[in-house]
Amino acid sequence: MSIRRRVILITDGDDYARRAVEHVAKEVGGRCISMSHGNPSKLKGPELIHLIKKAPNDPVLVMFDDSGIVGEGAGENALKFVALHKDIEVLGIIAVAAKSRHEEWARIDVSIDRDGEITPYGVDKFGIPELEIGRINGDTVYCLDELDVPLIVGIGDIGKMARRDDYRIGSPITKKAVDLILERSGFYDK
Repeated sequence: MSIRRRVILITDGDDYARRAVEHVAKEVGGRCISMSHGNPSKLKGPELIHLIKKAPNDPVLVMFDDSGIVGEGAGENALKFVALHKDIEVLGIIAVAAKSRHEEWARIDVSIDRDGEITPYGVDKFGIPELEIGRINGDTVYCLDELDVPLIVGIGDIGKMARRDDYRIGSPITKKAVDLILERSGFYDK
């Protein structure tokens, strides 16, 4: 019998995101699948499952990126495969805002703005709250509404947000999003 791996899915995969997610994974005692970075994502779902299962401990943070492709691109196909896999328990998703030419959006439960404040409003790529409650625009968020996950947290562009999420200062916005997912999922209770 296989043990279900506890993962956090992140809808960004550029170099800034990789550095931030790697840093945060170490901070929370988890693992980042660094090979999942790419803009767009290069690894397919089965390859990611293999890497997740090899990770020495949970939580496992995995990145997905469509690089602005309309509809379901490579990142979203891989994300859905991982999220629906029988050996994976999705603790939550970090939905990253983007300003792409073709707006795609998804429902979110909460956002964390660039000042680290939790808000019911969506945020833009700079981490500034938008006008709509419970919605975020991005380029790898098209399929999120189809998934049954405990928590979706919206944030601005990982590792950026006018340097307020830079890995050299600890990626505090990304860390807060990961901490929120771990807390609300009951990760520390198990």
